[in-house]
Amino acid sequence: MERFLLFVVVGVIAQTIDGVLGMAYGVSCTTFLMSLGMAPLVASASVKTAEVFTTAASGLSHLRQKNIDQKLFVSLLVPGILGGALGAYFFSQASGQNVKPFVACYLLVMGSTILCKATFKKMPVAGKRHPALIGFFGGLFDAMGGGWGPIVTSSLLAEGNEPNPTFSTHGEKSIFF
Repeated sequence: MERFLLFVVVGVIAQTIDGVLGMAYGVSCTTFLMSLGMAPLVASASVKTAEVFTTAASGLSHLRQKNIDQKLFVSLLVPGILGGALGAYFFSQASGQNVKPFVACYLLVMGSTILCKATFKKMPVAGKRHPALIGFFGGLFDAMGGGWGPIVTSSLLAEGNEPNPTFSTHGEKSIFF
């Protein structure tokens, strides 16, 4: 029971971070679970299961408020699903001990990226990218421990997309926007 309550507290803290930044639930939770010795595959699967419910509630709220850029949503949908499925497949085929250092390094990079984005709120506007590629790689890396928000949202915002519809394409919302 004590361990369960610890997981609940971590989930609340991670969701608070996610609510403030509009990203980082998966990265925060996966990092915590792996620090407790949980295998990367199990940690990722556990986080994705929790995210089904939190993201569905957020997404439905955005849909109800008509706060979704339909064109952007559609251009991210299929590539994001394909990237996520491919990432989950490759991730599940690899040995947990072989993947653990890679995932830990990836989470360190993503955590650093999130901290930089939170610290330096003004992001430079880059040239237009391809949302399909951003969605594919966001899904691919998200399957390995979180990262849809830090990869997809930050890339779309850097392109000059409006914050509210950009956050709503994946069911998130930052209190900063």
